[in-house]
Amino acid sequence: MAQKEYDVVIVGGGPAGSSTAMFLKRNGVDNVLLIDKATFPRDKICGDAFSGKSMGIARELGIIDDFKKVPNESVYGVLFSSPKGTQVEVPFPGCEGKIKTKPGFVVRRINGDNILFQRAKKQVDTLEDFTVTDLTWENDFVTGLKGKKKTGEEFSIKAKVIVGADGANSTIGQKAKIEPNPPEHQVIATRAYYKGVTGMSNNIELHFVDEIMPGYFWIFPLDNGWVNVGVGLLVSEKNKRKLNLKETQEKIIRENPLFKERFANAKIDEQGIKVWTLPVGSFHKKNHGNGWVLVGDAASLIDPFSGEGVGNAMTSGKFAAKYIAKALKENNVSKANFDDYDKELWNAIGSEIKTSYRLQRLGSIKFLLNMFIDKAVQKKEVKDIISGMLANEEAKKESTSTLSLLKVFLT
Repeated sequence: MAQKEYDVVIVGGGPAGSSTAMFLKRNGVDNVLLIDKATFPRDKICGDAFSGKSMGIARELGIIDDFKKVPNESVYGVLFSSPKGTQVEVPFPGCEGKIKTKPGFVVRRINGDNILFQRAKKQVDTLEDFTVTDLTWENDFVTGLKGKKKTGEEFSIKAKVIVGADGANSTIGQKAKIEPNPPEHQVIATRAYYKGVTGMSNNIELHFVDEIMPGYFWIFPLDNGWVNVGVGLLVSEKNKRKLNLKETQEKIIRENPLFKERFANAKIDEQGIKVWTLPVGSFHKKNHGNGWVLVGDAASLIDPFSGEGVGNAMTSGKFAAKYIAKALKENNVSKANFDDYDKELWNAIGSEIKTSYRLQRLGSIKFLLNMFIDKAVQKKEVKDIISGMLANEEAKKESTSTLSLLKVFLT
């Protein structure tokens, strides 16, 4: 087995791993290897919506214009519907008038992730088509990893720090003996691409329908007339109700009065309906140890309400790089020296995660959802509260305060 040695080896070339690589370079760490089991560009099952937080990190990395060069669809707000079918359109902050200053956008992950990976590839060493099979240890410290190429060639790679950016079923997390999220802190979701869906606008759509309560059914506009469609709910609920999510999605499309005409002539692409699991941040998972750090989905950072994970993944890459660079400079890669990574990350995202978790639980109460969306139809101030939930963290916290929610339900 051939031996190679790096300061940092990152396993997983998605947004978390690629961002970690680029921020390491910015922090003066040059001897970095970025590994992925696939060859880029590669697909990733997702809703494909890139949040304002994602774009903030992309702007910080100087790659925002790269996203504008691939097929994408600008979005300016959210269309909500309640379980009883009432609909309300809520613009994003900055998109209320004719001049829309802060649109979001939807871009397929096969394109979005490739932008990040190719940028990282210009700054660090990369190794594609390599599957990690194990970690190597010495005196309770991770010292490297083992794996194999698709050709069957096996070899090991030595490193001072290993970063697990390898997603929900992280091999690095498993080999570090980190327990998976319990079912009440995992979301299971579907995704399919359709063409020919009518009634589309420049909104992402979130529909709270009986068939999938307390989750939701989404429709996100994509480029060239395509849309991303899926359902999502907690694994614990799915198991309790013994739901087949593919069948549930098809039933919603076929029978729900809001959608059956819109999908009457729609065609699904050849991939069909895919299913994947999202470990959500309502469970604060252990994310570091002696010689290793977890980022992104591997660290269970997905928003419990929206299901969006790219923004927090890229944020974790930024903070991980900061503390890895510090640890290397001090020649101390112990767990204790990575404790501040966890502290700073959760200081940044923790309040937002808690707020989203409260919203997720609110979504399980059908009459409250009906009342909430009814109020939004009737009153601008309630729309403003919802708009605040879609904005920055401070607005989101204020919008979901006890006073704000009482205002919705009592006026």
